[in-house]
Amino acid sequence: MKGREASAPTSPASPSPFGTLRLYLYVTAGVTGAAIMIIEILGAKILAPWFGTSHFVWTAQIAVTLVALAVGYYAGGKLVGGSARLGRLYGAIVIAAAYLALAIAVREWVAYLFLQLPLAAGSLLSSVFLFFAPLSLLAMTGPFLVRVLTSAVSEVGGNVGRLTSVSTMGSFLGTLAIGYVLIPLLPNSATMYATAALLAVMGVCYFLVWRRRSSTLAGLAVIVAVGLASGAWGTSREAFRNPSLVEIYRGNSNFGLLQVLQQRDRPYRYYLTDYLVQNTYDVTQGRSVSMFTYMLQGLAQAYTLRLQRVLCIGMGVGIVPRELAREGAAVDVVEINPDVVPVAEKYFDLDPKGFRLFIADGRQFLNTSTERYDAVILDAFNGDSSPSHLMTREAFMAIRRALNPDGVLVMNSFADLDPSDDYAAASIARTLRSVFPSLRVHGVRGGNTLFVASPRAELAFLKPPSFAEVHPDALDEVRAAFNTLWEPDPGHGVVLTDDHNPIEFYDAANRERYRRTLALSMRNR
Repeated sequence: MKGREASAPTSPASPSPFGTLRLYLYVTAGVTGAAIMIIEILGAKILAPWFGTSHFVWTAQIAVTLVALAVGYYAGGKLVGGSARLGRLYGAIVIAAAYLALAIAVREWVAYLFLQLPLAAGSLLSSVFLFFAPLSLLAMTGPFLVRVLTSAVSEVGGNVGRLTSVSTMGSFLGTLAIGYVLIPLLPNSATMYATAALLAVMGVCYFLVWRRRSSTLAGLAVIVAVGLASGAWGTSREAFRNPSLVEIYRGNSNFGLLQVLQQRDRPYRYYLTDYLVQNTYDVTQGRSVSMFTYMLQGLAQAYTLRLQRVLCIGMGVGIVPRELAREGAAVDVVEINPDVVPVAEKYFDLDPKGFRLFIADGRQFLNTSTERYDAVILDAFNGDSSPSHLMTREAFMAIRRALNPDGVLVMNSFADLDPSDDYAAASIARTLRSVFPSLRVHGVRGGNTLFVASPRAELAFLKPPSFAEVHPDALDEVRAAFNTLWEPDPGHGVVLTDDHNPIEFYDAANRERYRRTLALSMRNR
């Protein structure tokens, strides 16, 4: 069938494509199925630095994908009903590839354009602008190929079944590839660019082998060149540019973009996940400059007579468990992201041999562990908030079972303490009080909020807090946080459970404001 357009039969008696072309059509179904899943999953990851990883972002991405598929299925059926020329389908695939590559180049501009909107609307519109068109174009493949491969009514069921099976297997393999290989191995922009390139090759190969028209090939060459060139420029935009900071490490992971930044004029080093500053480190003194680091350790020490065994859920760069181990405690650390460990070793003086490290989800560890601890330090963050499954009544009950009778839970959060925006703080406090007899809330307005809960009937300092090791730049904030107690109004929140945990929805405005501040502070200049 070389040298002219391959087209579907116009009557039931016409033969369907056969041989190499038929095989190529099935390969096309598998590749486009894989690409759709890669775009759906990776799209949410690409938006995370600007909009976070809350359910709003995933809802927007899934909703846009579903609507795009519906539109693409309809358009593919409509298009092939008028003319079943395969050039139309492969032209659409090439355009989808070019659009996808262009999306890489403009993703930052689009994100900042919609960042001023409410979180739900901003993430939805960004997803529509970046991913709706290529997803719709790729979704045309299924109905188009069913018509092309069918020469008789009796073949419809078999062709639909085979194409659906091949496409679904492609989606399955694409999901595995993006989830277990590509995200931790490559930058998100590079993976999206490679997907666009593969689609472009798929479309161009059809025209080179089965439809050799110079005018068509020239037009395709322009589309592909413009798309891939813009995508290549977009991937280069991954390089961090800031006049006061130097990026000394950047790496993708299953749990977000990891960065280490160094100030040019001060010995301060920052560890970030998806633009969220996880800790600030003075490399000359080997100490943290972040208030919450001292509060997590100091509150656990002040509220217990002795710390012999400690569980840290969330390692960060390991400063808190490192210091507790230095003071003689036996420390277990649960960290879900294995990619953090080598970063902490290389850039933040971590020696993981000083404690027992478990690469696992904190909730999973609690559900299976039989150990008992004098303190549990919960400092796990997923983007701009703690994972919701670690903030429910059932999760806190699991923590209480892991505590000795006089032990304490110390939990770090970004909960707002202002009475007009304290839904998260009030809900966490109310949930903790449903499990623990005693609770205290420390923090300063506009900073981290620390919850201390215990099985004891009453909480009070058993030892005065020590400020001897606190970094001078954090000292005033640490003193203020130790000396300030808050009482969130329980009427402003609810008890959070595994079955009902609406904290992301009702605290969206606070998260949106915090994420917007982070994203704007990291904007490339």
